[in-house]
Amino acid sequence: MTETTMAREIAEQPDALARTIESLRPLRSDLRSLADQRRAVLFVARGSSDNAAVYGRYLVEVHAGLRGGLSAPSVATHYHADLDLSDAVVVSVSQSGETGEIIEAQQWASEHGARTIAVTNDGGSALAQAADLAMITQAGRELAVPATKSYTAQLAAMAVLADALSPKPGSLDADLDRVPGEVQRLIDGRAGVDGAAERLASTPDVLVSGRGITFGTALEAALKLEETCLRPVRGLSYADLRHGPIAVVDDEHVALLVSAADGPMVAGLTELAHDLRRRGAAATVGIGGDSTFAAAVDVAVAGPDLPELVSPLALVVPAQLTVEALARRLGLNPDAPRGLSKVTQTDTAPE
Repeated sequence: MTETTMAREIAEQPDALARTIESLRPLRSDLRSLADQRRAVLFVARGSSDNAAVYGRYLVEVHAGLRGGLSAPSVATHYHADLDLSDAVVVSVSQSGETGEIIEAQQWASEHGARTIAVTNDGGSALAQAADLAMITQAGRELAVPATKSYTAQLAAMAVLADALSPKPGSLDADLDRVPGEVQRLIDGRAGVDGAAERLASTPDVLVSGRGITFGTALEAALKLEETCLRPVRGLSYADLRHGPIAVVDDEHVALLVSAADGPMVAGLTELAHDLRRRGAAATVGIGGDSTFAAAVDVAVAGPDLPELVSPLALVVPAQLTVEALARRLGLNPDAPRGLSKVTQTDTAPE
C-alpha cells in the first residue's frame, strides 16, 4: 500500500514539535512584556486553527490565570464593532498567515488598542509581519490538505504562550520536553487505531465528545472526520451533549470520546461511555483516558502518558492516525479532500 502524504506528515510531528518548542521558548520574556498590565487574552482563528485556539483559551484561564476568550472574526470584518481592547492581547492563529479575514481582524484589534500576537507557520506572511510579536511554528511545509503537523505545532505555541504568561513561567517545561517522545510512541504503536477505523467505517453517523482542556482535540477530531472522510459529524462538549443532543444516539451511531489520562474530566467521560452503551449506541471508541475509561469503551485507542495540561499536543495524533486509516478504508484520498485547499478565504468578492 502506498504511503499517503498525510501519513508521512503525521510521522514528522515529533521533530516538528521539538523544533517549535525549542524555537518559541526564548520568546517568553517578550510575551510577558507584551502582555504586561493586560487582563484578557482573545483568540481569533478559523478551522483547525480555531480548535488550537480553544486549547489556548482553556490553558490561558486554567494555567495562566487570565481571562481568555474566542473572538469571532466577523465582529471585526462584517460588523466593524467599536470595542475597547486596551486591556487585551489578541492572538491571531493561521497556519498560512494569509487568510484575509484573520489579517483584517488582527488589524482591527490593533486599531482598537489591543497588542497583537500572530501564531503562524510562515514568518514572511502578512499576519506575521503586521503583528506586534510573531510566534513562528516550525512545522515545515505541509503538503496534505488536512492540517496535522501545523496543527500540533500551533498547540505547542499555545502551551508556550500560556506558560509564559503564568505566575511561574517554565512550569510546563518538563512536561513539554516529554511530548515529542510520547508522539513518537503513539505513531510507532498505533494501538487501537485500526480497530477504531473499522468501527467508524460501519456507519456514517458519528458523534465526537470531550470536555475542558481536551475539548479542542475533540473538535479537531470531528473536523478531520468531516473534511477527510466526508462524514457529517457533531463535535460536542459532553456537558452540551447531555443537554438534549444525546437523545439522537441509537444503534446507528458510533461515539468517539477523547480524554486526557488524568484531570477532572475523565470520570465524566467514563460515565458518558457507559450511558451511551445503555442508550444502544452502535459502538464507543475512546482515545486516551485512564484504565477505567479504556475498559468502558468498545475500542480503546492508546493516548499519551502526559498530564492533562499538555496532553492535547499528543492526544490528537491517534485521532489523526485513525482518520487517515478510515479515509483509505473508505476509498478516499486523505491528502486532497473534496473541494478543499490549504488556504481558505471565508468570503469571496462579488463579481
